[in-house]
Amino acid sequence: MNRRQRVLEAQSRREFMKRLGIGAAAANLLWGLPSLARAAAAGRRKQRVVFVFSPNGVIPQHFWPDKTGTEFDLKRILQPLADLKSQVITLHGICNRIKGDGDGHMRGIGCLLTGIELFPGDIQGGSDTPAGWSMGISVDQHLKNQLQADPATRTRFGSLEFGVMVPDRADTWTRWSYAGPNQPVAPIDDPYKMFDKLYGQTKNREILASVLDDVTADFERVRDLLSQEDRQLLEHHVELVRGIEKELQSELEHKQRGEGQPAQSTESHLVPELPPNIEEENDNMPLLTRMQMDLLVNSFMADFARIATFQITNSVGQPRMRWLGIDEGHHTLSHEPDSNEDAYEKLIQINTWYCEQVAYLAKRLAETPEPGGEGSMLDNTTIIWTNELGKGNSHTRDNIPFVLVGGGLGFKTGVAHDFGKVPHNRLLMTICQAMGHPTESFGNPDYCTDGPLTGLA
Repeated sequence: MNRRQRVLEAQSRREFMKRLGIGAAAANLLWGLPSLARAAAAGRRKQRVVFVFSPNGVIPQHFWPDKTGTEFDLKRILQPLADLKSQVITLHGICNRIKGDGDGHMRGIGCLLTGIELFPGDIQGGSDTPAGWSMGISVDQHLKNQLQADPATRTRFGSLEFGVMVPDRADTWTRWSYAGPNQPVAPIDDPYKMFDKLYGQTKNREILASVLDDVTADFERVRDLLSQEDRQLLEHHVELVRGIEKELQSELEHKQRGEGQPAQSTESHLVPELPPNIEEENDNMPLLTRMQMDLLVNSFMADFARIATFQITNSVGQPRMRWLGIDEGHHTLSHEPDSNEDAYEKLIQINTWYCEQVAYLAKRLAETPEPGGEGSMLDNTTIIWTNELGKGNSHTRDNIPFVLVGGGLGFKTGVAHDFGKVPHNRLLMTICQAMGHPTESFGNPDYCTDGPLTGLA
C-alpha cells in the first residue's frame, strides 16, 4: 500500500465513522474490530510477542529447574506459573557476550534486545568505561518494522512500550528498546497516558470521565452492527473503560480530601526522584502493574499492536517492596553476598513477585478467547520474561533469565532447555525466524555464526 492509498483509506474510515456519529476516541478502537475493519488476512494466524523486563538478576538455585525436558520442576521463584506449566519454556545457558563500554548493568539492559555494543558516551557506571546508547535496533522494533511493512500484519501502532516506575531521566540504565542506533524508545509508565494513546488524545484527566461517557455511548450506537464475537470484545473494552473511570474518580476524591501522599523513598543516585504523582508512587507499584497489563491485554484484543515491551522499573531499579514487608531497595539487596540469609530470602520473594506479574499477564491472555481465531490469546502470544543479569551480586551476564510463556512463536511448550553457554544473539535470531522474518544475524554478527537455536520448534 503506497502513501496515497493509505491517505484514501484513512479518509474513508473517518467518513464511515462520521456517518455513524462516532467520536474520534471510540473510532480509534472500533476500526480495529474485524466486523468493521475487515483487515485481518483470512486463515492467517496472528502472532504476538511481549518482552517483559525485571532487573538486578535472580537467585539461580531457586529459579532454574534441576532437570531438562518435559519432566522439569518449577523452583520456588517460578511457582506462580505452576498452573501454566504446560505453556512454559525455560532457557538456561543463554549468555549476553557483548563487551565494550559501560558497566555490567548498562550492557545488560542496553544490549539485551539489541545484541550489539554501546556507543562511547559520558554515562559513568562505577569504575567501568563510560558509555552511551546502543549501536543498533532492538528485536522488538525490528519485528515491528517487519510486521508494519506487510498490509496483512499491519496494526495501528505496530508496537507498544509499557513501563512501571521507570525514571523520567533517560540514560542507559532506563532504556532497553531502540528504534535504531542511538535511538532509545521511552516506555509509557503512566496508565492514564497509555490510555490516552490507545483510546484518544485526552490531555486533561479531570475531564476524562465525561469523555469516557461519550465513548461508551458511541460503543452502544454500533453494537448492532457487530458480530457476536466482536460484541463480546467490545464488552471487555467497556469494562476496561469503567475500570479506568473508577480509578480516576478515586484519585480525584483523594485529592479533594487533601490527603498527603506517602513520602518518596530515597533512591540510588542512578535513579532520579520521581515526581510527586500518585500514579508513580512506590507503594502503588502493584496497582500500576495490573493496570498496565490490563491495558496491554485489551490493546492486543483490539489488534492495536502485536509487539510489546513491558519494563518493570529499570536496571539498578530500587523499588522498596513494602507490600511484601521489604523496606530495602531491590538493587541494594541484590549486591548482598549469598551468606546474608535475610537478603537472600528477600531477593527470592522479590523475584517471586515479579513472576506473579508474568503469571497474571499470562492468565489474562489464557482466559481471553482469540478474537477472530481459535483457542485463547495466550495460544497466539509468547511472553518473554528476562533480566539484564544472571545473578545480581556477581553482575554475571551468563545464564540470563529467559522464561517463555505461551504459543505465539510456535515453540514446543512445557519444556526446560539448557543450551550450554551460547550467545543470546542466537535467541534473538530465533525469535525473528519464529515470527516469519528470518535474518542472517542480529546485533553483532560475530555472535551469530552458528545461526538460530535448534530444538525449540
